[in-house]
Amino acid sequence: MRVDFYHLAATPVERALPRIAERIVEGGGRLLVVAEERSLLARLDAHLWTYRPDSFLPHGLAGEEGEADQLVLLSNAPVPLNAARAVALVDGRWREEALAFDRAFHFFDSLTIDAARAAWRGLAGRDGIDRYFWRQDEAGRWKEAG
Repeated sequence: MRVDFYHLAATPVERALPRIAERIVEGGGRLLVVAEERSLLARLDAHLWTYRPDSFLPHGLAGEEGEADQLVLLSNAPVPLNAARAVALVDGRWREEALAFDRAFHFFDSLTIDAARAAWRGLAGRDGIDRYFWRQDEAGRWKEAG
């Protein structure tokens, strides 16, 4: 399983998540987006409809009708009600349940960096887990950090 750590230094999660979600969906997959705060889920819900003038990501919220049919499902629990094999943890909080997926995206910022470092260390040396750390350069492009 692959875990990608994204340090949100210059871009909020609302801007970073759509491109990853697009790639998952374009590849025929489904994504579960997890955040504890309902307000963050509400912001992401609104943003995924309008993040680009020429595109939108069809998605839904857990607890609403049709959640099993959603390619992208926003939820406060890491339970893949949409049969997702990829999970995005967007609130800076690592959840061990993410390891049940094929791929996890862990987004964190300067306020949650210590917890992300602890999660990074906690995953080190565990069988079957490949970790990748991504940081933005001056132009805002994501670069893998060693």
